[in-house]
Amino acid sequence: MSIKLKWLLTASLVCLSQAVYAQDQAEKAFADEVVQCAAYYQIASEAIGAMNAPQMQAVGERLKISATDAATLAEKYRSAEQVAKDIIAEKQQQIAKLGGSSNLGGLMGQYKELCKTVVYEPQKRLDYWSMVTM
Repeated sequence: MSIKLKWLLTASLVCLSQAVYAQDQAEKAFADEVVQCAAYYQIASEAIGAMNAPQMQAVGERLKISATDAATLAEKYRSAEQVAKDIIAEKQQQIAKLGGSSNLGGLMGQYKELCKTVVYEPQKRLDYWSMVTM
């Protein structure tokens, strides 16, 4: 095998390794975001359910569905057991950010729009993470 061919093969393997690593990093970042959204949706649906406001019941139900959709999406990248553990940990972190308040404004500002894209247009967000991690 010529030196040029060996160099070309080595360079190709290095490039391939970097591409695989970047894709793995993109998927990890995306899955982390999906878990954050699942936790946010669970917190929001529980808060609305606790309000005992019949006019908000439909919103609470939609948020529950979104939480389930997010968890199901996360399971495409991690085991169901790991997703469940990650969501619990993320919920604890998000609840801690509330500092005992029931005002979800801070969480809504951070997650409301982002999570619509993450959960319901996942390819768009995965493409974003692919670009960022290259």
